Amino acid sequence: MAKTIVVKQTGSPIRRPKDQLATLKGLGLNKMHKTRELEDTPSVRGMVSKVSHMVEIVEEKG
Repeated sequence: MAKTIVVKQTGSPIRRPKDQLATLKGLGLNKMHKTRELEDTPSVRGMVSKVSHMVEIVEEKG
């Protein structure tokens, strides 16, 4: 079983750079308080760290 993380969007992308909005869309997040379960890979961790002021890791599984 692969490791996964649950990511929740806590901040709004309004008045943020377009690349941060694109990163949120790449994570599958586009509305406040939406959660996604994603595979725990270095690329996903990098995307989360890029928008760390707008998302939080709720839990880590596996």
